[in-house]
Amino acid sequence: MDYMDLNQQVAKLTQEERWLLTRFEEMCNKYPKESALVYLGKNFTYADLLELINRFANSLHEMGVKKGDRVLLYVSNSPQYVIAYLGLQKIGAVPVPVSPIYTPFEIKYMLNNSEAKVVICMDTNFGYVVSVLPETDVEKVIITNVAEMLPSWKRILGRMFDRIPTGNISKEENVYFFGKLLKNSPNPPQVEINPNKDLAELLYTGGTTGLPKGVPHTHSYLLSGIIGMREFYKNIREREHVLVLVTPLFHMFSIDMLFSTVLHKGNTAIIMPKPNIDAILDHIQRYQATLFAGVPTLYRMILEHDRLDMYDISSLQICWSAGDVLPKEVYNRWKEKFGIPLHQVYGSTETVCISVTDVSREPKMGSVGPPIPGRYIMLVDPETLEPVQNDDPGELIVSADFPTPGYWKRDDETAETYVKLNDRIWCRTGDYVVVKDGEIYFVDRRKDIIKYKGYRIAASEVEVVLQDHPAVIAASVVGVRDPKVGERVKAFVVLKEDARGVTAQELIRWCRERLAPYKVPEYIEFRDFLPKSKVGKVLRRELRDEEQRKVGAM
Repeated sequence: MDYMDLNQQVAKLTQEERWLLTRFEEMCNKYPKESALVYLGKNFTYADLLELINRFANSLHEMGVKKGDRVLLYVSNSPQYVIAYLGLQKIGAVPVPVSPIYTPFEIKYMLNNSEAKVVICMDTNFGYVVSVLPETDVEKVIITNVAEMLPSWKRILGRMFDRIPTGNISKEENVYFFGKLLKNSPNPPQVEINPNKDLAELLYTGGTTGLPKGVPHTHSYLLSGIIGMREFYKNIREREHVLVLVTPLFHMFSIDMLFSTVLHKGNTAIIMPKPNIDAILDHIQRYQATLFAGVPTLYRMILEHDRLDMYDISSLQICWSAGDVLPKEVYNRWKEKFGIPLHQVYGSTETVCISVTDVSREPKMGSVGPPIPGRYIMLVDPETLEPVQNDDPGELIVSADFPTPGYWKRDDETAETYVKLNDRIWCRTGDYVVVKDGEIYFVDRRKDIIKYKGYRIAASEVEVVLQDHPAVIAASVVGVRDPKVGERVKAFVVLKEDARGVTAQELIRWCRERLAPYKVPEYIEFRDFLPKSKVGKVLRRELRDEEQRKVGAM
């Protein structure tokens, strides 16, 4: 089957399946007693998982959650995340997944921007939610705990040995407990959706103005990317694989992997609440896992773990890396140690998945593979948007057969990123690539995005927080290369003339109160002025180049 035939096949399947639940429910009927999820030793069969999703969906409906309502999903990796994500879609509501370590400053903005009326959160971040409720339109809060779905004896032991993190909660009006909502009947109402118009999810990514941008995915758009991956990976067969998934479920990479290789193929996912290396290796060994998904930093951490040789992880057949450029050194060390390559998945919040390397053969160094079926690519001059000549580098733009509405309530950002060419809507990635023999190779990437341990940090978001400090007149933030974590965050700050006694520690503390931990600058350098262009724009590039020269001189 050639590439165009595959594109047509993905378009046909997307129309037939309509939403993520279609194929998942087929697997539930086909393999009801087989394991779908394993979490901290607790097994959930496909029949179990479907029943819990339906119970939760019915409870949400009875609470008044309607089709199109946005619901903030402020939950860490757990079965509850999957139950809530699909339960919301079951009644046509829209999950808004966010990092469970976001601060009140961050979630307040996302709650107000998304106009969410309901929050599903962990008990450990319930206090953050309560602190911003008066400044939002949130009407209901649903609370869960990391161990809520485990057997009672495990929860008791976990609390006895202080292994289960808990937070202070208050039994107020309109505060509900996740576990109690699962006691409802598993008969949610049937909801008609228009897959080309109705939203499946609303994700947030960094904005050029410093505020995160909401990225709405219609059911068709989200599904076409996942089906494209699924069809590309035909050789990953049903009921033959176990995937260990430790990357955060609020990230598009994790959702891509969970559905394309597991829940749409009747396989099993081992979901881990956090990336503990010993626990990861133990789970691979114990469950004879065949598939693993991580970021380059995680692979480096595994390779450098001093107890690595105590575990047998020879069951692994396919490993994927995403979230950052895969260093050649990490690739070579992994291949030499375990005899299998690291394959790559490339995409973005806006595009879902763009390309993957072919797991049936050795990947080419530097390649992130061909575009998946259902995704179209073109290289253009970033200034003129004219197509570049063959073999020349250009900015990668991506299109699909199904419409995407652009950014949520951000027409200015939409106009910059989504362009119409040749009667198609294309998304500008900001990545500069070349295409050789149909495969994508990186040349450069958008410099203002800092990648730390697989997280993407918008420099402008950190700058806005620093510039809110009463003593700061200007700030510029760049990434400083570090082979262990990718890039570390460094800020250059100009203080007001009358500022006295303001230290780097004070500014770091200011940021900690307003940003997720991974976004907080590790270094702050005070300057009298920042380099600017002729039109007054701060030149991050010059600051970044300075840091690069320092690294080169060491």
